[in-house]
Amino acid sequence: MSDSKKPKRPQQVYTLLVEVGRKEGDGLPKDANGGALLCYASGVDEAEAVRETVAILKQADLAPLDVTGYGTPAERAAQGHEIEAEERELMDRALAENAVIVAQMTPFFETETR
Repeated sequence: MSDSKKPKRPQQVYTLLVEVGRKEGDGLPKDANGGALLCYASGVDEAEAVRETVAILKQADLAPLDVTGYGTPAERAAQGHEIEAEERELMDRALAENAVIVAQMTPFFETETR
């Protein structure tokens, strides 16, 4: 009898940049027209990390519009990204807790051109 179960794939942590629109109760400043969140999310692959991040942000009354993935720490290092110690700590925490960590939230404001 053969074991048809796939071996369990290890969790990894991914860096994601999520653009959000406005939604009532989203916590963004009143005059902002959206924002961007830098997140570290765990998953067996980037697609799972994105799905989990979007689901959690929706539960937090945010309106995710677009997600850009920057890969694992190893993939980022291979691309020449420098990863600071504080950022590495947040990544380690996301992995250890199987969580999504929002490291930074930047509101967007419409600028007037004259």
